[in-house]
Amino acid sequence: MESAIDTHLKCPRTLSRRVPDDYQPPFPMWVGRADTSLQQVVMAYLGVQYADEAKRPDALAALRHIVATFEGADGPEHHDLTHHVDNQDHHNLMVVGYWADPAAYCRWLRSDRVKGWWDSDDRLNEGLGYFREVVAPRVDQFETLYAFQEELPGVGAVMGKISGDVNEHGYWGSMRERIPLSQTDWMKPGGELIVVTGDPKAGGRVVVRGHDNIALIRSGQDWIEAGDDERSLYLDEILPTLEAGMDFLRDNGEDVGCYSNRFVRSIDLDGNELDESYNIGHWRSLDRLERWAESHPTHLRIFTTFFRVAEGLEKLRLYHEVSVSDGKDQTFEYINCHPRTGMLRDARMPSSV
Repeated sequence: MESAIDTHLKCPRTLSRRVPDDYQPPFPMWVGRADTSLQQVVMAYLGVQYADEAKRPDALAALRHIVATFEGADGPEHHDLTHHVDNQDHHNLMVVGYWADPAAYCRWLRSDRVKGWWDSDDRLNEGLGYFREVVAPRVDQFETLYAFQEELPGVGAVMGKISGDVNEHGYWGSMRERIPLSQTDWMKPGGELIVVTGDPKAGGRVVVRGHDNIALIRSGQDWIEAGDDERSLYLDEILPTLEAGMDFLRDNGEDVGCYSNRFVRSIDLDGNELDESYNIGHWRSLDRLERWAESHPTHLRIFTTFFRVAEGLEKLRLYHEVSVSDGKDQTFEYINCHPRTGMLRDARMPSSV
């Protein structure tokens, strides 16, 4: 059995684990592996927001434009598309791109086709909102976990390989202990969310400065190839509890340290729903995420159900990825988004600091 932390990322541990050295997990799970050349990844959540259903064609056209900018050598190695309706009844289309080379991401971002479009005054007058929420964790700042071994989604798609059975799962605290940095660092948050440009209440362009060790979790479900029994397991047992937990975080996240929570459905370029979904949660810290996961009834029910069925899963694909990142490696930018979008809800104006 392997450690979830790859050999080249292991170091003398100064922070102890939460289980004894002879711990044996209750069922097999796997993590993504990458070549030692991978040093940092970019995870870019690029959104189009609209309130009026009549704007859907324009929003889909904007989504397709963003995807078209991915063509060429500097585009992401992997991307996917999602849709969700937030608690302000706004639709949000997102392109989620993953780069294995931050320099390529910077070249893409600065290209005329991307920068010129984003900076254009046209974005202010289309009746649409736009956002960029981007983090770039180093390889010692993120972890993955999969209940399957092929065609990894998300950041696993840019890592390229899969581990053997890993030890660090099946107990509270294992998420943290799969992050290589946890061997020597508590990954505590540093600072607050601060509005540095614009005013969320006024609309227009707003830039929010993040802080060290914001935690980002993507937790996914794929039932595309699941048979009737596994589809029923997901749709009838897992999904209702999952939706309850995600709605709680969406509506009450401010009280528990969750800056933003979105439960999204995967779509194609025409906006048609696919049999995939995932949750995207930005948290003040890994500690706040852990506390909620270990104590909230909805998550405990999800965790209990997963333990009961995990070993028998065949086609129902469950996974997650969790990262922390340095404040300097985060971007949160918004154009004409409602003031409870993403980081806008909890960001403080400079005068209130």
